[in-house]
Amino acid sequence: MIMKKFLILCCTVIIGNAFATTTNFTTTAKSAFLIDYESGAEIFAKNADVLMPPSSMLKLVTLGVLFDKIKSGNLKLDDTLNVSENADYQKPVWYPASKMCLVTGQKITVKDAILGIIVLSAGDASVTVAESIAGSEENFTNEMKKYADKIGIVQSSFGNSSGLPNPNNLMTSRELAILAQHLIGDYPELYKMFSTKRFEFADTKTDWCRDWVKTHTTNYNKLLFLMAGADGLKTGHTDNGGYGMVGSAKIGNRRLIGVINGFRGKNHEALANEMKRLLNYGYTNTQTKVFYRPDDDVIKIPVWYGRQNEIIATVDKNVAVTLPKSESLKNIQVLARYEKPIAAPINKNQKIGEIVITKNGDIIQRIPLIAKHKVGKIQFFGRVIKNISVMFGGK
Repeated sequence: MIMKKFLILCCTVIIGNAFATTTNFTTTAKSAFLIDYESGAEIFAKNADVLMPPSSMLKLVTLGVLFDKIKSGNLKLDDTLNVSENADYQKPVWYPASKMCLVTGQKITVKDAILGIIVLSAGDASVTVAESIAGSEENFTNEMKKYADKIGIVQSSFGNSSGLPNPNNLMTSRELAILAQHLIGDYPELYKMFSTKRFEFADTKTDWCRDWVKTHTTNYNKLLFLMAGADGLKTGHTDNGGYGMVGSAKIGNRRLIGVINGFRGKNHEALANEMKRLLNYGYTNTQTKVFYRPDDDVIKIPVWYGRQNEIIATVDKNVAVTLPKSESLKNIQVLARYEKPIAAPINKNQKIGEIVITKNGDIIQRIPLIAKHKVGKIQFFGRVIKNISVMFGGK
């Protein structure tokens, strides 16, 4: 049977990941990046693809590896991790650094390690996680690279798990935003921990640490205290690199993700105010509409030789549009393109077509259509009967 290609008009709106508009936003940060979470559209960019030291924002990669282990069932929140001398707060490297105040031989839960990293930016907890997962921090950097490659942040490189100054610790603002998208979308329950404003580690082992934790309980991410809807993610700071933050806020049904790096502000409060200004720019000047989300029914496509006559096509990522509030949706078409009918067998998630986005007749994006379910193939005699039916005008 000859297959025929069809173009099916779904709606008349633009859908895409690119956003272009004249912006009046400025920042003194060396690098900044702002995206819409649903569409992935770029709203603002300044040196977004320049590799820079991420300082403690690198701990988000450490958390990504850890979250993956939890999601796969290899670790649980109440599992315990062993603290080695490398993570002991008395080691000179931790004197000026953020920490939970751990000691050699101590055991901490995975949950406490996560909260320590998120709220206290605890480098000693990062090392404990790294050694528990990979045996050594050096081996763990290979795990970090594998995770980064898996989620598509291929420029980044890692020299340790904590973000302490290391020539191999390099990330771009764009890749930090992509990382944030995955932390939010891939681990929704674990992501909720990023909104924790205060954490006091109770299992201290020395008098010095007991005094330390009493004065180190508040999240370094001051955006949580300054902006309604803010719920993550992580700050960083070094004397040489300045301040940095990966921030996110959800207002109504819309989430934005911002990244700032190389900001020479006075303190974390100044950093948070700069991030708030960046996010508010996006909310004030742009709008986003989501048309399809993963697993939504997009279109039904006829099936040839199938145990079912139709298959439902869906998408594996959001189909959404971000544009300036001053623009309307005109001269845009969204079409579903596929072969009709599709020959069975068809596997779940198999690509069976595509959504084609055009603007003024020009293709601006293609999004795969995938099978929502499996369709088996009818047996030989069923195919014979089917062919005879078609010959006599049947379907």
